[in-house]
Amino acid sequence: MKLGVVGLPNVGKSTLFNAITGAGAQAANYPFCTIEPNAGIVAVPDDRLTKLAEMYHPKKVTPATVEFVDIAGLVKGASKGEGLGNKFLSHIRECEAIVHVVRCFEDENIIHVDGSIDPARDIETINLELIFADMEIVARREEKARKLIKTGEKKYGEEADLAKKVLSHLEQGKPARTCPLTDDEKETVKGWFLLTTKPVIYAANIAESDVGEGEEELEMVQKVKQIAADEAAEVLVISAQIEEEIAQMEPDEKSIFLEEMGIGQSGLDRLIRKCYHLLGLISFLTAGEDECRAWTIVNGSKAPQAAGKIHTDFERGFIRAEIVPFTSLMEMGSMTACREKGLIRSEGKEYVMQDGDVTLFRFNV
Repeated sequence: MKLGVVGLPNVGKSTLFNAITGAGAQAANYPFCTIEPNAGIVAVPDDRLTKLAEMYHPKKVTPATVEFVDIAGLVKGASKGEGLGNKFLSHIRECEAIVHVVRCFEDENIIHVDGSIDPARDIETINLELIFADMEIVARREEKARKLIKTGEKKYGEEADLAKKVLSHLEQGKPARTCPLTDDEKETVKGWFLLTTKPVIYAANIAESDVGEGEEELEMVQKVKQIAADEAAEVLVISAQIEEEIAQMEPDEKSIFLEEMGIGQSGLDRLIRKCYHLLGLISFLTAGEDECRAWTIVNGSKAPQAAGKIHTDFERGFIRAEIVPFTSLMEMGSMTACREKGLIRSEGKEYVMQDGDVTLFRFNV
């Protein structure tokens, strides 16, 4: 999962990304976690893995991971190539979702690029650049489809009409994800790779002094929430400054700090969980003496697809999946006890995976 972190200058985007990268440094030992200068890869928090490790004492524990990409270069006119506009937009296209950092705090020592603090204006600035870029793509789609109508194929007329419908929606300053479409139309638009179809989480960046009770009721946060509600986005209230401090702490120190602040979970952990929910993702688990590992799949995936996450041979030669829910495994204390109680199920190709399934795939290639 790749998430693009965007935001105007001086809204706390770099501070939050530094916190992500700081936390991500701990994930450097995980497979395929090469960290580029503009990317931070962090572990998905999952207490179930810790409990499995206590049970199996494996040689290694491998959590699912999330990659955050720091997308810089946004200024007004980015859709027309201003600043690092083209690079900025191409990076967003490669991401599954957008984390849009919005400044919701006053600080006379940190000058805002527009001279004042206004979350609604900041959101509009970035959203309009994404909308302008999408309008250009959709207009080209419509033009091309209209030229091909003369071939006599019905699909080109339908695509031209769909493009016109989406373009009209964008021209109203609304993201494509809020355009009312049928399932078939959504599938077509998906192939256009529009920026404003991507799910968005607004990270409402508040001052350290505002963290804790009542933070959800802050006036600027309320503005962000209203905008998010209108455009089918989500909101996470976070203090980038505190997250940067947390990222430098040892695990024990971090737990004490979070408890004292009355937070419970770090903002980064909450952000990852919210992204999972937003993208409709779940995790299944594999466990043994060699490795305990979490695997990310789309909710609704069937057993062979999940097996393919581990290796393509597993999907190709899939026979069955032996599954026990994580809660059952914990209650019984071992796989042997689960087997004796008949709690390990043998599931076939049509089985829909559930979050927390502890799974052993049987295959033959």
